[in-house]
Amino acid sequence: MNILRLPFLGAFLRWRHARVVLQVVLLIAAIAVVLHGLVGPQLAPRNLATVVTSIHWRGFLILAIVGVGNLFCTACPMVLARDASRRVFHPALRWPRWLRGKWLGLALLIAVLFSYELFDLWSQPRATAWLVLGYFGLAIVIDTVFKGASFCKHVCPIGQFNFTASTMSPTELRIVDRETCLTCRTSDCIKGTPVEAGHHVQRGCELGLFLPMKVGNLDCTMCLDCVHACPHDNIALATRTPGAELLERGRRSGIGRLQQRADLAALAVVFTFAALVSAFAMTSPAYAVEQRLAATIGARAEWPVLAIIFGVGLLLAPALLVSTAGAITRLFSDDRGSLRATVRAYAYALIPIGLGVWVAHYGFHLLTGVLTIVPVVQSATIDAFGHALLGGPFWGWVGLQPGAVFPIQLGCVVLGAAGSMAMVQAISQRDQPSRPMLASAPWLALVLLLTTAALWILSQPMEMRAVSFFG
Repeated sequence: MNILRLPFLGAFLRWRHARVVLQVVLLIAAIAVVLHGLVGPQLAPRNLATVVTSIHWRGFLILAIVGVGNLFCTACPMVLARDASRRVFHPALRWPRWLRGKWLGLALLIAVLFSYELFDLWSQPRATAWLVLGYFGLAIVIDTVFKGASFCKHVCPIGQFNFTASTMSPTELRIVDRETCLTCRTSDCIKGTPVEAGHHVQRGCELGLFLPMKVGNLDCTMCLDCVHACPHDNIALATRTPGAELLERGRRSGIGRLQQRADLAALAVVFTFAALVSAFAMTSPAYAVEQRLAATIGARAEWPVLAIIFGVGLLLAPALLVSTAGAITRLFSDDRGSLRATVRAYAYALIPIGLGVWVAHYGFHLLTGVLTIVPVVQSATIDAFGHALLGGPFWGWVGLQPGAVFPIQLGCVVLGAAGSMAMVQAISQRDQPSRPMLASAPWLALVLLLTTAALWILSQPMEMRAVSFFG
């Protein structure tokens, strides 16, 4: 199904100003979050900065990816701010070759997750507001110095998260008819429309994805620039089988061969294990582990303890587990390729279980606090205008009870595990056709281990960690 052909939604998406409208909506929300975070009450449950970012934005972001696609990048307000700055400052440089790839974005993703736990950002409205401002500032600076969408492609940690998760989305932008592309002489989908007097210039894909050779959603922000630039109306926002793009062995535009990208494989592994670490950090057992570690190493601050947990959870344990699984698979390999090649091939099979845990975690916060936005917005209007324009806040509005959400979390994790198991078997049948079951065994065991860990973590009571035990 081509969503761009649907009567109302399709017509809206094909409208050349659709993205700007979505960006303006999120920009207004971002401004409200920043202002209330800086000057509003510094009580987290009553401030837009903490409620919107920690409960609603994260939850809707991950649910949108699962249900539709990479909608946050489509409506990203930072791109709107960057475009405004480019009217004054015109980028002249290309992103340095030695910084291309996902390593910088991966490091920043880990840094953001670490900082979120270290500084308890869910309880710090002013700090959250400054983080949002810093994010906007970094995006504007990078993309007014460097051409294209350098920030989105190589730097943005949210973007790298979204790219990875959107490999499991049910939609993708792709060409309708290959013959039409073969006869096209302008390649406007990537170059943009030429400058002509009296005509609006439509840019092409800033992330360097040439549509006839594009596969899947990796590096695609769903900006729809290619749709508006194509003179032949030959691009569809089409439904597809989630995860199928991860099985493609061929060369793809802007990325190359997926099995040769160590940075993307590392991103897939960290994406998965970060889901477990992030969920674990909010539980009572995590609090107990931190206390024991602090006593063992004599720490007087929280950062070295969290550094150990993140180092083990995101670096040491993943490296050990995937290397062990890869080494066992090599014993049954037909071509006895290198261990790195084997790990890179199977690393992407972990994305479904990782996504299942992220949906379970963020979905929990969203469902248990979905109605909190109503009294917080009412309170914010009183703070801003001095009058209850939307009525007095009723702080009893919360959401579902945690016990009612747990079955949903269970379903998300089980579905994710089933997806990873199917991916493992498909990769083994592709790469190890003579002994696919033996080659799959260690990776299936790893998926079961991650699933068991996720279910145990999600069954643990939440710990209020806003006040550090070091203080």
